[in-house]
Amino acid sequence: MVEVAAKLPFCVDRWEASLERVGPAGTPVRHPFNQRPDEGVRYRALSAPGVFPQAYVSRLEASAACEEAGKRLCSMSEWQRACRRGGSDTYPYGALPQPEACNQGKPHLLPIMFPERGYRYRYDEHFNDPALSLQQGYLAKTGAYERCTSELDVHDMVGNLHEWVSDDASSALIAQLEASRRQWQPAAPGNGVFMGGFYSTRAEHGPGCTFTTVAHEPAYHDYSTGFRCCAPVTPR
Repeated sequence: MVEVAAKLPFCVDRWEASLERVGPAGTPVRHPFNQRPDEGVRYRALSAPGVFPQAYVSRLEASAACEEAGKRLCSMSEWQRACRRGGSDTYPYGALPQPEACNQGKPHLLPIMFPERGYRYRYDEHFNDPALSLQQGYLAKTGAYERCTSELDVHDMVGNLHEWVSDDASSALIAQLEASRRQWQPAAPGNGVFMGGFYSTRAEHGPGCTFTTVAHEPAYHDYSTGFRCCAPVTPR
């Protein structure tokens, strides 16, 4: 965890989360990063370098996994403070974009893998196909993009996987996003929020740390959705 000085101090994981099964005493079992979490199984969020982060996860599942680890999902404001250099720059590494610094801007996999669908994809069969996360050169291991690091030594907050935060999409947030120069989203109050984009996005929903998606309910999941955890600062 990294301690961050903000309006309310908090800690944030350095790395996008992976999952391990919570069960009887014994060797923990890491969950396959390209598989949906199993129903009825408890999972704990892990933060580690050099591993593929967990995709195909909903906000509900991400929140539960953070709680099992004694943490919680980051709020939107906490997430942005941890991402934005100096708390104000657009990117983790500074004010101006650096091409290829973060894992983003790659071709979309769905039309490549399922050309016969003609851009008509099914949620479970295509958006949650485990093979998507196994395609070489797309999802990266945590920390692989060394320049995609904030001043707080937090990694991969832009690109790689979308990251769920704890906020619901409010009417005010939706109005704010619609007033900016972003690609339109089919948003509704009560939807979940995820941040940062993934490996096939650029600045459709905002550049760098401002990338914000409010188009999906908290139970939504697909090959692009991941998370990291935050926690209050523990008094010393």
